[in-house]
Amino acid sequence: MEEREVTIEAGSVSVTGSLHLAERASGMVLFAHGSGSSRFSPRNRFVASVLQRAGMATLLLDLLTSTEEASNSRTALLRFDIGLLAGRLMAASDWLARSADTGRLPLGYFGASTGAAAALAAAAQRPAQVKAVVSRGGRPDLAQPQLSRVQAPTLLIVGSNDYLVLEMNRQALAELRVESGLETVPGATHLFEEPGALERVAELARDWFQRYLAYSCPSQAA
Repeated sequence: MEEREVTIEAGSVSVTGSLHLAERASGMVLFAHGSGSSRFSPRNRFVASVLQRAGMATLLLDLLTSTEEASNSRTALLRFDIGLLAGRLMAASDWLARSADTGRLPLGYFGASTGAAAALAAAAQRPAQVKAVVSRGGRPDLAQPQLSRVQAPTLLIVGSNDYLVLEMNRQALAELRVESGLETVPGATHLFEEPGALERVAELARDWFQRYLAYSCPSQAA
């Protein structure tokens, strides 16, 4: 597994990511973190490691620059700017499509918290490019105007004890017009800190991406 830091131009700024390339990868999963998190999030890095062992490449991306993140921690002005965050995801998706190492790989999004809303909004705008979406403890309600336009099969994962977010996800599921599902992790709260909870998230995400990214791979569809 090769790991390297990458810098991606996104409009007038550059964002940073950690790219992991698996030999003969079956797909690429782009991670969109929630507000206050980063590519060093231990939870998303754990999920990414499970996907990597399953033969997938991953890109853990900082959606905000360090200056923006510092400002956001004080003002929270960018926390819910889903249009901005989705634009950063699309810029990274285009970068992956142009890269010789990753351009052939079917693309999926893994979003957490507000990053899940950005992932859904970006997927709605890139229906031919994004083949699958997984949300962990996400806020799909923040992408409500875009939900009916999402064409990528979408899995929503929520802790059973994350009551408010669970209800938001149930409502979002009803608005999706594509193959989708809602999985609750028993006894888990928002950060999936309970024993075995994050492992269950990773298993669900792995299975979803294996199903839909492998199906989208040209070598397997031939």
